[in-house]
Amino acid sequence: MDKQDLQRLKNKFDIIGNDPELNRALEMAVAVAPTDLTVLVSGESGVGKENIPKIIHQNSLRRNGKYFAVNCGAIPEGTIESELFGHEKGAYTGAIESRKGYFEEANGGTLFLDEVGELPLPYQAKLLRVLQSGEYTRVGSSRVDKTDVRVIAASNVDLRYAVAQGRFRADLYYRLNAVQITMPALRDRGDDIYLLFRKFCADFSEKYGTAKVNLAGDAIRLILNYRWPGNIRQLKNIAETVSALESGNVSPATGRCEVNAETLSRYIPKDDENMLPATVGGAPSGGRMSDEDKQEIYKALYALNAEVARLRGLVEAGHAGEPAQTVIAHHPHPQDEEDMVDIQDDFHEPAKIVHDVEYRTEHTENFSIQDANEDLIRKALEKHNGNRKKAAEELGISERTLYRKLPPEYRSSRQQK
Repeated sequence: MDKQDLQRLKNKFDIIGNDPELNRALEMAVAVAPTDLTVLVSGESGVGKENIPKIIHQNSLRRNGKYFAVNCGAIPEGTIESELFGHEKGAYTGAIESRKGYFEEANGGTLFLDEVGELPLPYQAKLLRVLQSGEYTRVGSSRVDKTDVRVIAASNVDLRYAVAQGRFRADLYYRLNAVQITMPALRDRGDDIYLLFRKFCADFSEKYGTAKVNLAGDAIRLILNYRWPGNIRQLKNIAETVSALESGNVSPATGRCEVNAETLSRYIPKDDENMLPATVGGAPSGGRMSDEDKQEIYKALYALNAEVARLRGLVEAGHAGEPAQTVIAHHPHPQDEEDMVDIQDDFHEPAKIVHDVEYRTEHTENFSIQDANEDLIRKALEKHNGNRKKAAEELGISERTLYRKLPPEYRSSRQQK
């Protein structure tokens, strides 16, 4: 897009600003519009993500079809399925007649799913199905219906983080993320902040017939240096509040209403680190971990530290010829299906865990977990005269795991007493 086309687009959708990242987001929206690719719009709350699906719809082949915007976070959980896919008469108490869902209503058009990360997991599976095949089923019906809808989704939380936390399906994330468009945070848009403030003050003045509020130089610097955790939405609210309460203070000398930094600061809340915006592409809460996440990490580190100390004692005791305690080889994150099965089989007793790390004892010898496990298995087999079943019971693991972890000298023997 050339500069004139880009400016015409901004004027049409009432978008103010010249930030390069903003321009890139708008250009991507226009470029992807003629296709039917699913688009994921990311960005903090209040940055204007709702403009992107409108631009895409208006520049697509579906422009004559219907356009619906659905806030997934605002729908009560009990009615989500009905809202999206519809229901039959009598499907549940209060369903006095059949009703079309958004996917049926938007057939041939565009459906914007805002705050898609708020969808509960059971409904994410249903959304994935309709995205992949266009098929859905009304609540209370056994008939499979088809729809042809262009879906655009948006989220102000990092969906990758939600996937890692088990709160969002990975397959749905990749299906939605065919094209990702990121809207920049207001604090990263430089002089656009002042342009927007002037625009909001001018709109308020025109609407209510009041004097237009102008900012002094120190007030301009104040708004440019503020973090704006609420982004454009917060900036607009403050601009309108200042216009409403300060527009009467017109200077007799200039005939203008000018607000300085001291006056403006009364309307701008102090930065609160607990109220910083959620960043897209990182941890939640503006890059800061929540207290719950911190507590979980502290607990895990404490438990790991205690386990390392205990296991070091076990290894040293075994090296000194003392009776060794039962130890199970357990991977906290299975690397393949075989390990996963073994973990399930071996969960006879809690605790008694060996992590895949190496220890250096005061004897200056290196002990690997594999060597330690083989040594324990060797001792158990010697104690039970090579009886693998009894050795496995002694170690608290399955015979299959024992067989897989046999020391080299026992692998050639097929005899089991």
